[in-house]
Amino acid sequence: MIHHQIRLAMRPDAPQDKVEEALGMLRRMGREIDAVAYWAVGRDVGGDFDYGAMFAVEDIAAYRAYMLAPLHRRVDEIGLPLVRHMVSHDLTDDEDPATGELIQQIHAERFAGDPALVALIEGLGSYQGSSAPGQD
Repeated sequence: MIHHQIRLAMRPDAPQDKVEEALGMLRRMGREIDAVAYWAVGRDVGGDFDYGAMFAVEDIAAYRAYMLAPLHRRVDEIGLPLVRHMVSHDLTDDEDPATGELIQQIHAERFAGDPALVALIEGLGSYQGSSAPGQD
């Protein structure tokens, strides 16, 4: 299994109705992207973030399908302009040492093929993890 997790600190001026729309879209991802085995979206507890989400997928093929799903990209468009700080990371119990490199490759390909997505990420106050643009 691969668990893709994000933590989000919202911009102070983010309209609450837009934040709720973005959270609803994250929940749609969990319900509608077939590659997702299970998911959670809610308040982030115990840190400097407001909300978090976790999407679990069975393997690297499902991870690729999840990351490249058109709905995922739509959520980026709606949600990222509301975010001040974001952390994204993955946890896997797959013992294959190549899994981490494959995850990074999927992110790199996603960013390389979508300059508008890179611009959204660069508009954040900070972004860490899961092969952020410009990271090696």
